[in-house]
Amino acid sequence: MPTLTDQTQLQIGEVARLSGLPVKTVRYYEELGLLTSTVSRSPAGYRLFSAQVINRLSFIRRAQALGLSLHEIGELLSVHDRGELPCGQVKQRLQARLGAIAEQIRALETLSTELKGILCAWQDQPPIHLQGKTICPNLQSDQMGGRLSES
Repeated sequence: MPTLTDQTQLQIGEVARLSGLPVKTVRYYEELGLLTSTVSRSPAGYRLFSAQVINRLSFIRRAQALGLSLHEIGELLSVHDRGELPCGQVKQRLQARLGAIAEQIRALETLSTELKGILCAWQDQPPIHLQGKTICPNLQSDQMGGRLSES
């Protein structure tokens, strides 16, 4: 990797190569305003990025991998662009994300229990008189107030 200084100006292809992101993704992040502080235009209209764009893209990738939205990431980068460290806000977002994950886990455990119950009582050949009342008695019996009566 070449040595990058604060004065280094990179074209979008170099940014993509150094960051490991597709050019299209770098353009998209720029359109969203996530790279505003690192990009300028050459007299010919080419995008020129400062070397800091690599660090910024690394932050964006890591934050996304941890489940933060691009909107949230933009807010955190705005704090950074004002000269402040956004670590407190990052921590709050990650704690909220962890809470959401815990709720998703609870919902998935409930779903798993429900699926196991359905499969435990599964009838490959439900009684004929039940076949006309539902599309699949195995799934719909709970919606109709419990197991469908076989009488």
